[in-house]
Amino acid sequence: MDDTAERVRRVRLRAGELHRKRENRLLGGLSSLCAVLTFSLIGAIAAMTGGRQGGTVPGFYGAMLLYDGVGGYVLVGVLALAAGVVVTALCLRYRRKTEKQKDERDKEDITQ
Repeated sequence: MDDTAERVRRVRLRAGELHRKRENRLLGGLSSLCAVLTFSLIGAIAAMTGGRQGGTVPGFYGAMLLYDGVGGYVLVGVLALAAGVVVTALCLRYRRKTEKQKDERDKEDITQ
C-alpha cells in the first residue's frame, strides 16, 4: 500500500494531465474558430465582389475605393474587428482564470 504522500503526488500528476488535456482541447477549439472565421470572411468578400478581383484598384486611383461597393468592405472590416475583439477577450479571460487556479494550487503546495 502506498503512503499518503505518494497518493497525493499521483493525484497531482493526474490533475496536471487533465488540465493540460483541457487546455489543448480549448486551444484546438479556438484554432478551429479562427479558421472558420477566416474562411467565412473570405467567402463574404468573394460573394460581395461577385467573384471578381475586388482587391485591385484600376490605375492605382485610391478614390475608386470610395466609389461603389464600399459598404461590403466596411462590413467585413467591422465584423473582422469584432471577431478579433471577442477572441482576444476570451483568451485574456481564460489566461486570468488559469493563472488564478495556478496561484491557488501554489498556495496549497506551500501550506502542506
